[in-house]
Amino acid sequence: MNLIEQGIQKKLIRFEDNGKYIIYLEENIRRNYTNPEEIVQAETYLKLILVYNYSPNCIRQFVIVTMGVDKKEADIIVYNDEACTTPHILVECKKEDVSELEFEQATNQGFSYAYALAGTIKFVWVTSRLKNAYFQVDKDTHIKTSVPDIPQYGVDKLAKYKYAKDGGISGKQKLFDLETVSEDELTRRFKQAHQALWGGGELNPSEAFDELDKLIFCKIWDERKPRKKGEAYDFQIFTEYTEEKTNKELLTRIKLLYEEGRKKDPEVFKDGIRLSATKCRTVVGYLEGINLSKTDLDSKGRAFETFMGSFFRGDFGQYFTPRPIVKFIVDVLPIKNDSLVLDTSCGSGGFLLHALDKVRQQANEYYDENTKDHYKFWHDFAEKNLYGIEINEQIARTAKMNMIIHDDGHTNVVTADGLFSDSTLRDKTKNQGFRYDRFNFIITNPPFGSIVKQTEQAYLNKYRFALKGVDWLNPKSKESLRDNQNTEILFIEQCYNFLREGGYLAIVLPDGILTNSSLQYIRDGIEEKFRIVAVVSMPQTAFQATGAGVKSSVLFLKKHNFKTTEKIQKQKMKLQDEIKSKNDFIKQLRQIENEKKQHIKELRGFDNSEGLINKILLQSETFKEWKNEVNAEYKEKIDALKEALNEQSLEDNQKSLEDYDIFMAIAEDIGYDAAGKPTNDNELDIIGTELAHFIEAIERGEA
Repeated sequence: MNLIEQGIQKKLIRFEDNGKYIIYLEENIRRNYTNPEEIVQAETYLKLILVYNYSPNCIRQFVIVTMGVDKKEADIIVYNDEACTTPHILVECKKEDVSELEFEQATNQGFSYAYALAGTIKFVWVTSRLKNAYFQVDKDTHIKTSVPDIPQYGVDKLAKYKYAKDGGISGKQKLFDLETVSEDELTRRFKQAHQALWGGGELNPSEAFDELDKLIFCKIWDERKPRKKGEAYDFQIFTEYTEEKTNKELLTRIKLLYEEGRKKDPEVFKDGIRLSATKCRTVVGYLEGINLSKTDLDSKGRAFETFMGSFFRGDFGQYFTPRPIVKFIVDVLPIKNDSLVLDTSCGSGGFLLHALDKVRQQANEYYDENTKDHYKFWHDFAEKNLYGIEINEQIARTAKMNMIIHDDGHTNVVTADGLFSDSTLRDKTKNQGFRYDRFNFIITNPPFGSIVKQTEQAYLNKYRFALKGVDWLNPKSKESLRDNQNTEILFIEQCYNFLREGGYLAIVLPDGILTNSSLQYIRDGIEEKFRIVAVVSMPQTAFQATGAGVKSSVLFLKKHNFKTTEKIQKQKMKLQDEIKSKNDFIKQLRQIENEKKQHIKELRGFDNSEGLINKILLQSETFKEWKNEVNAEYKEKIDALKEALNEQSLEDNQKSLEDYDIFMAIAEDIGYDAAGKPTNDNELDIIGTELAHFIEAIERGEA
């Protein structure tokens, strides 16, 4: 039960007009609850009573404070007596999304109220709910000292820290265990901490994101450390020194945590923490009281992804495949805890995380949660079977953090070019798991439209899809290397390389690969290498919210064994030879060439009014233009012949191939619109159910 519910139950507050107004019953004060500051005010008021055990009779809200000729209003004052004559604690409340500058101004405002109040106030608490600052005040000397908390009722000596495992008592002061929070609150804390880091200009937003990532890593590492009941957490502010020394000691402690974590995971972060002591304290202030480890996994993951999305959208939008598409792809594939799963361009790790969540759900079918067997079932999969490659170092690091927040799976996420050969990947990353013909499932959304040039990447000549194959209708044709190739095309072949025979590839591709006549050789290659399982068309709006407007589809492919691929290729070559023979292709080609030569020799159709053939005539622009027209005319005849034979080849090839069913679907609404807003109608749910049954039938040999 939250504080508001408790407050209603204990008749401390009530609401009117469908929650628009809150009534503080002790003082009979009616306030507008739609005001963001009032929400913080209400919760703080209730916390003083229900958590810190102060009597409502000793608390006054919206107290008039005289400051010279001005009269101001202090939010909350806690008194030592029920007559409310001796002030003890002054509280200043601000809305949750307050900036660091506004929070600092609120702190100074709180101090000014404290000094202006009659009587000796001892403590000032400034809160936005997401951030708290506590001070002990000496009005006589104008000295204010940071403290970890305000005292609870009856406490005369504060502990030097606030949070300990399972809570406990220090002297008379109650210590608090870490608190699980909602997805929305966690998202707000991440965003506010990030804003605080770059808002002052000391860091740019990208640098601030990296530094926040490091501190989140420290926070998770601290929560996972074994500690006895009542033992203090390290990731919190200890206040037994001066302000400067407190901050310096905190930064030292955080850096030690960071180095401890890096010894186990040296690949997550390559460089050290670069924050100042003051900035470090700011972030710790937002995160110290929450429990990331025990916060609901889905909520925690969505909060981090939402925070990432708000920061990375735009320049890095391509690294985020929308959740409904990711979920659809992973849900339909028969991934199990012993499956080896790879994303060759993993971005922020969405596909890998959903695969991990799928296996975690499977663990629930076999074991009770929080048991050793349950943990081993999914954690072994996360640690040993999930692999990801991401070329952008910052995004790769984010993917690792995303997976750490989801309770692991980051071990085999590496920063590298996903188009490197497997041996090069192993050499560069020192990870021996990246081997061709190894993975059961590859789930990926490769970058669209990027071009790999031969002059820039020597590996291009290793890809068949980067070669111009022999034109079967050109006797002089030879295999040659293309100058460049689109990355999405190369990734199709790279995924084929990594898959074991019978393994599944689910890949998001631009529709041009499926429709452009110039890319028929890619479709031929897919047909030779894979059984085409399904083609599911996405709406035009599918990727617009992430900054990409290319019409796309999801292809589900099952890798043929080598013998099947070789058989298809040989059959195709045999058919082509038969077509050429049946149609006397070489003879027809020669006839057209001979006719062209005769046409030019006889000057048929050329306006030669002088009836002379001489060198001057043959070198004239008029003759050259006429000759080009003749060449073009006969080229059209050859092209028409080749087109007819190509069409015949495609038709005969389709007839010769083993007949099998292909699942086809068009999704017009996938749960969100072009702006990313929910539509509450996701056709992928229905399509996914049917496709999953279809794949099950394939696995049983029934389709």
